[in-house]
Amino acid sequence: MLMSTPQTSTPTSTSAIVLFAHGSRDPLWHQPMLKVAARIQDIAPQSLVRCAYLELTTPNLPTTVQELAAAGVRQVRIVPMFLGVGRHAREDLPQLVAQLRVDHPHLNIELQAAVGEDERMVYLLADMAVGPTR
Repeated sequence: MLMSTPQTSTPTSTSAIVLFAHGSRDPLWHQPMLKVAARIQDIAPQSLVRCAYLELTTPNLPTTVQELAAAGVRQVRIVPMFLGVGRHAREDLPQLVAQLRVDHPHLNIELQAAVGEDERMVYLLADMAVGPTR
């Protein structure tokens, strides 16, 4: 199932942010990812923003990186949109990124830590759980 990603930035951007998630057959599952992508595009209009998925959804990460390379991108930041760091984030993704670096040696590919490992996310989730009555 192909899910659209906001693509409002100029195609001559030299940097890109790729939000990477597991994927799902449920089309509603993708809505939060697309909202995050749209917000990034609002605050970083100089970057291309794309979503890519491990399975069950297209596009996958190799296809996305290939398209970005063909568009002239030189730097790609991959942001794993995982709260927990299981096998996919710990093993599969680093192997996939290693192969992408071999396949695209002209690209600077940065693999960011999973969003769930960021202390800001921990505090945000805790604040959301506590609610506005603290």
